[in-house]
Parts: sequence; structure tokens; C-alpha cells
Amino acid sequence: MHAEQLSRTGATRLAILLRAASCDHLEQVNQGDIRALGKSETVATLLPGCDFHLGLKQYAPARKLIEAGAIAALATDYNPGTSPTLSMPMILSLACTQLRMTPAEAITAATINAAYALRREKRIGSLEVGKQADIAVFEVADYREIPYYFGVNYCWMTLKRGRVIHAAQESTI
Repeated sequence: MHAEQLSRTGATRLAILLRAASCDHLEQVNQGDIRALGKSETVATLLPGCDFHLGLKQYAPARKLIEAGAIAALATDYNPGTSPTLSMPMILSLACTQLRMTPAEAITAATINAAYALRREKRIGSLEVGKQADIAVFEVADYREIPYYFGVNYCWMTLKRGRVIHAAQESTI
């Protein structure tokens, strides 16, 4: 559910009441919304690409949401009007620099927590036996390099359901 992006609408509380899978954006949530999300199973899906592209100064309060126990997810919100990016590494960079998430929190938010936002966590979002093996392999020495080098695509290989759908012809470094 689209909630609290440019102004406070009360949609966050409605999403929780309706047991929505997720409420998205959340730049204008208040402390009560944050506490309520922390006690709910509704995922707080954060979309920092929109704020970046629109030049907004206020990003979603990821740190407060995480500290309140909310399930935070990340996504691109790809669209030509407010977030024209398909780059999840760029979203990870924004999450770390603007939302004050750690690299581990950002990667968790972009993988298993994003799967929770889709109610698909039993099938996708983590590397576990029996899951469908949607995997992006990055050519980095340490996972923290993925968000650190913003705007750089270190994706070396992509697998969908265990099959290679993209492989770099040479080193990405």
C-alpha cells in the first residue's frame, strides 16, 4: 500500500489494520506509525530512489523503523516519473548513505525482507535448500563493497531458478 510519501495520510495504520503485505515509501511516518509497524507483520518497504530522483531532503526513517522492530525492505519503485532506475546496487548505496542502514541491513532488506513484502519468503529471498535459486553473484572481495561503490555494476552472474541468465564476458573490475 502506498503510504506517507509526500504527506501524512494515515495509510500506514490502514495497511496494518488490513494486514497488508507491505506499505511503501514511509517518508512522512510519525513515531506512532513506527511503533505500530514494529509490532506488526506488515513490511515497511523503503524506496530511496524516489527521494533521490525527486531531490527530496527527507528519506524514510529506516534506522527508527529497524530499532522499533519493523521488517524493512528495499526496492527500486522503478517508474519513469519518480524513480527511473533498475539498479538495486544504487538502492543499496542510498540505503547506506541516506537511510543510515548498515550494508548487512540493506542487503537483508533487499533480499529476504523484500520476499516477505511479496509474501514469497518460503520460495525466494535467501539461499536455502528447496528455494528457487534466484541469485546475483557480485565480483567483490567483501559484500560491503556493493553499496560502497555507488553507480558501479559489479554483478558478475545472475541466476534465475538456478539457471544462468546473465554472465559477464570478462571481469567487472
